[in-house]
Amino acid sequence: MTLVPLPVPAGPIDDAPPYEPWEVQTAVLAAAGAAGRRAAAWVRSLPPPPLRLPVGDWLAGELPAAIETAMSGLDPEECDHMAPDGRAVEGTGGVDAATMSTLAAVPVVLPEAGWLAPDRQARLLAVASAVTGAVRLIAQDPGTAILHGLLARLCAVLDHAARPDGSAWTPVQ
Repeated sequence: MTLVPLPVPAGPIDDAPPYEPWEVQTAVLAAAGAAGRRAAAWVRSLPPPPLRLPVGDWLAGELPAAIETAMSGLDPEECDHMAPDGRAVEGTGGVDAATMSTLAAVPVVLPEAGWLAPDRQARLLAVASAVTGAVRLIAQDPGTAILHGLLARLCAVLDHAARPDGSAWTPVQ
């Protein structure tokens, strides 16, 4: 199979129209940032492990910082696009790779957080998933995410998962 790159589009490289924000964009992104701050505060409020463990420090420091950074840094201008040479460029949604890596580590690290009730572990997983989903929504299709309420729905999921009044589930014995 032979791969042939697409020809470079005619015209100057910077002939793309300037980015113009949507009418509700500022309010929607501000609400996402606020939801991220609330979720990060909930993660910080989780009880520490009985003995000092690296995962406890990670849950109290790096993870909430990544949640806040991701939700406050959403940027519709950093969406999927075509490079001037015709290559498809995957957008970042305004969030760096290190932050995304921290969020992606939650399912791997969660089994080490055995001092947390299963309900809290599930809610942590939901928080990380909602934040990661919000970033991907903005990176892949910011217009739909903002104008059709998809980002607002993920923020509602984030708020529900990180609700401070959530009772811990205890198994029936």
